Amino acid sequence: MGNNLNWKKGIFKSTYEILSGEMFIGNLRPDSWSNNGKGELNGKKYIFETKGFFNHETMIINPDTNLRAGKITYNTWKTKATIEYAGKVFFWKYDNGWNTKWSITDSETLLVRYHGSFTKGEIEISSYDELLILTGLYITNYFWQISSVVTFTAFLPVLITIFN
Repeated sequence: MGNNLNWKKGIFKSTYEILSGEMFIGNLRPDSWSNNGKGELNGKKYIFETKGFFNHETMIINPDTNLRAGKITYNTWKTKATIEYAGKVFFWKYDNGWNTKWSITDSETLLVRYHGSFTKGEIEISSYDELLILTGLYITNYFWQISSVVTFTAFLPVLITIFN
């Protein structure tokens, strides 16, 4: 793969800082309470607006034109996503069972590969596309938020029992 970027965020912060070497080049600011977010990379800005109750879809909006730039559709098990953008379809998926590696491909080519934990990671890029790079981070954050809520909900009865 060609270019490498890094991202980092504080353990209790939601903003991802995206770096090229040591230089800050962008960020992704997900909204924890609404599954929406805003991202900027190399001066290109996007808004992520998620709608739906069981079948979530995220619209990617260009704030300069207020027009839809793309759309994310999630599979039922929240392990894969389809990105529609610029008349093409891209596929996001986890590449390992620990959900620490994920990638975006088109029908033939690996375009962006991610590796990371909850607080930092790397992005390997073969096709430099700001929208795809931000979208890959957004989808991962979205799935991590959902799994955190599910885990908390599963343990809630235990916590209630312990503290009663």
